[in-house]
Amino acid sequence: MLETYQSVFFGLWLILTTIIIQAIILIRSHRKQKSYQVGVLDPTLGQESFLFRAYRVFWNSLENIIPFFGMALLAILSGYDSYALSLIVWIYALARIIHMLLYYLIATDKNPSIRTIFYLIGFFANLYLMIDLGIFLI
Repeated sequence: MLETYQSVFFGLWLILTTIIIQAIILIRSHRKQKSYQVGVLDPTLGQESFLFRAYRVFWNSLENIIPFFGMALLAILSGYDSYALSLIVWIYALARIIHMLLYYLIATDKNPSIRTIFYLIGFFANLYLMIDLGIFLI
């Protein structure tokens, strides 16, 4: 049974790997600060600061992975269609990677920005999975 979810597992691995890479980037950019203090982020930092953006994208990913990973795991355990789940997982994974890259590259307070589009793609992939899985479980 689990072989049919191989693409899903690889997609979930990619999502988790992306978050670990984000953590590494955050740690490195934080330690490069002139006024580095363990566990302390300068509250005056804004979008112009790479450290601020690295911090925000990492925490945004942590907030979003919890419901998505839970839904994906529940889908696997309940026998949800592996092809559909694979498609949803890969859409989510690619949207989150593009969101991350745009967050690193674009310093803007404008909302919505182009990175918002990719955040929403990931959000709606999660929302779709939640609804479709709920229907499947009924």
